Amino acid sequence: MRAREISDRKEHVEIIQRCQLCHLAMVNLDGKPYVIPMNFGYQEEVIYLHGNQHGKKIDILKQHPQVCINFTTDHELRYQNEEVACSWSMKYRSVLCYGTVEFITEPEEKIEALHVVMAQYAKGEFKFNAPSIREVNVWKVKVEKFEGRVYGY
Repeated sequence: MRAREISDRKEHVEIIQRCQLCHLAMVNLDGKPYVIPMNFGYQEEVIYLHGNQHGKKIDILKQHPQVCINFTTDHELRYQNEEVACSWSMKYRSVLCYGTVEFITEPEEKIEALHVVMAQYAKGEFKFNAPSIREVNVWKVKVEKFEGRVYGY
């Protein structure tokens, strides 16, 4: 069984919307790969992320804002013959998104972005207090390129 490439944007979006988290890949200050899991929001080819104002990932993103974000879902172990190790594999659906981080500083834009993040996980309207908005770091990645693959489905 071979992986099938996904080129349909609608299918990319369906996979992204089914995910509970993404993995943000970047190049650290020493030129080495660095990947972390994150919560996210997605709307109209923009991925929204948030975190602390300071720390390793923020230092990296300010120096190297180009990122790759991985979304993967529907993992299911499968095999053709239970006793033959090489016949085992994992079914999955995945999307890679490439883009450049843009930090959001305006409070109203931060709130809009955080509503998109919350919509990924829960229904309803949410309130954000001023100190939290002031202290949170919010950024967006406009997707410049999508790559998708499906294996086993």
